[in-house]
Amino acid sequence: MASRNDRQMMELILHVARSNARIRAVIQDGSRSNPSVSGDIFQDFDIIYIVKSVRPFTRDHRWVDVFGERMIMQMPEDMELYPPDESMKGGFSYLLQFLDGNRIDLTLVPVKHSKRFTEDSLCKLLLDKDGLFDGSPLPPASDRDYLVEAPTARSFADCCNEFWYTNSGLAKGLWRKEMILVKELYHRVIHEALVQMTEWYIESRHGAVNAGKFGKYFERYLEPEIYAQFLATYVSADWESNWRCVYATIDLFRKMALEVAEKHGYEYRMDEDLNVSAFLRHVEQLPAGATTIY
Repeated sequence: MASRNDRQMMELILHVARSNARIRAVIQDGSRSNPSVSGDIFQDFDIIYIVKSVRPFTRDHRWVDVFGERMIMQMPEDMELYPPDESMKGGFSYLLQFLDGNRIDLTLVPVKHSKRFTEDSLCKLLLDKDGLFDGSPLPPASDRDYLVEAPTARSFADCCNEFWYTNSGLAKGLWRKEMILVKELYHRVIHEALVQMTEWYIESRHGAVNAGKFGKYFERYLEPEIYAQFLATYVSADWESNWRCVYATIDLFRKMALEVAEKHGYEYRMDEDLNVSAFLRHVEQLPAGATTIY
């Protein structure tokens, strides 16, 4: 099966819109609207159809068959376990992965909610049958809504506190050899705080830039040695590696946090850092079956 090219996909998306009287406008957002992104073969087509009403489309989902043979489809607004974000209220999404490798993330938005759903800076108008946007034209698409902002003093302090406090709790999971708990706590809380600090570190050196979803552009902005240290914070499931990873993570967090603090004139709580670091080293040496911590 040959993959449809970009031109064929876009012609199909617009043809469906032009042929259906219920669809009044088409908006593109996502990476295809971002002038700062170089395209590749895996770029999704992030599309918004502005419609008279969503309900006629959702009565029978087979209407999306027109886009091609699907590998799998997801409808977030129709899910219980993984409900959509509140910001999507009023819309309905079809996430369509096709057998030829293409993907369309399609959102239906009623005309009455069109302004709210098109405030994202990557929104680009492709079709407007009724001049819905004539009175308030969309500005040129850019990634301005996705640029890293400098932290406030409070946000910086909160990030540091979350990182160090959770590390103190991680210590007992490591000592008890509760691998699943350790992995979840590390990746859901500690590593998230590290990612946040990394974004601020990048901002302190490069200004307001787009670091990418889940840090996918970190390599562009981090010095090679810092990027290598960041990669070392991902580790396999054995105990010796996990302890090494913890120390690598706190060393990197400290290095970046100190620079961010200096850049913005914020306080870095070295007392919390030293206390938790010492506690981790102590717990690592505690024998199994110890009856007292100290």
